[in-house]
Amino acid sequence: MANLKQFLMIPGPTQVPENVALQGAHGMINHRSADFKKVFESVIAGVKELYLTKNDLFIFNSSGTGALEAAVSNIVGPGDKVVGVSIGNFGERFQKIAKAFGGEVIPLDFAWGTAADPKKLKEILDADTKKEIKAVLMTQNETSTGVVNDIKALAEVVRAHGALIVVDAVSGLLAEPLKVDEWGLDIVASGSQKAFMVPPGLGILSVSAKAWKVIETTKRHCYYFDLLQWKKFAPNGETPWTPALSLFFQMDEALKMLRAEGIDKILARHQLLKKAARSAARALGFGLLAEDDKCASPAVTAIVPPAEVDAEALRKLCRTKYGVTLAGGQGKLAGKIFRISHLGYIDQLDIISAFAAIEMAMSELGQKVVLGSSVKAIQEVLLKG
Repeated sequence: MANLKQFLMIPGPTQVPENVALQGAHGMINHRSADFKKVFESVIAGVKELYLTKNDLFIFNSSGTGALEAAVSNIVGPGDKVVGVSIGNFGERFQKIAKAFGGEVIPLDFAWGTAADPKKLKEILDADTKKEIKAVLMTQNETSTGVVNDIKALAEVVRAHGALIVVDAVSGLLAEPLKVDEWGLDIVASGSQKAFMVPPGLGILSVSAKAWKVIETTKRHCYYFDLLQWKKFAPNGETPWTPALSLFFQMDEALKMLRAEGIDKILARHQLLKKAARSAARALGFGLLAEDDKCASPAVTAIVPPAEVDAEALRKLCRTKYGVTLAGGQGKLAGKIFRISHLGYIDQLDIISAFAAIEMAMSELGQKVVLGSSVKAIQEVLLKG
């Protein structure tokens, strides 16, 4: 069928509300003017509200990975020791970024599909009697595996040691609770293209007072991401380099929607759709990479199809015949799983439509499927609320 309506069911970039998309057509203004300062301050205040922080906050022209690089490049110099907690592809990326800036990375890797164990982290930090470990890098939500870490518990362990707590919250923020100030998180990165419901292009970073002390004494190798430059311009409602004006307009509009909904309802929405997706997968006899519901991601569900089903063939059929785009496996999971997002601007009927397409695709691939079984499972979850 030509001109299929597209259902983008991947964990980034996520769907964008029409009113947010339209703000991208806003005319250009002087980025060093009172007009932009008003937008700038509105966006910074709105994002801080959702971060639950009073810390300094900066917004770069970058993807979430740019925000991670900004975090690392300002605190890690050659030979600095950092612990990289990894439960998947993005945890490994965080480690690679630290190595790129000369950091001596102590990897703490866990099996893909499981969450990090705070006790294992404590063992490493307790052994650091000379306090040489400068920071601990951790991922809130691992989109490659559909698992969330217990950031609160991990942070408690790190605080007892004294190292900086650096969190990749790019895909987890607003899907899973994250209390930046209450949990003492020093640097937290996120991106516009996830739960914020804005196109890709804005990397976001919060910085604590404790982190600033480290930044000021680190032999840093950065220019565009030099946080001391960003800090100097922020009080004037400016960025040191030209901001992505259109994306700021879009973020301002999205923040109005998010404020109106409220953090508690945003989090509850993601949890409900997570339950619906997991219930639907089980109804079809699929496996779940994250078997434990407690650590399962509210942003994305990683699904393991039966051995006789080609995950890529299933994805291709869903996309080309039904307009449903599912995410594939990453790294060592490529071709072995597929992932369905319930992050950001995705609603109940999007999940129903996606699984209805999966059912039909499975049937066309020769699998015995009870049509409507996953849809029924979703409906039962949604009706319970």
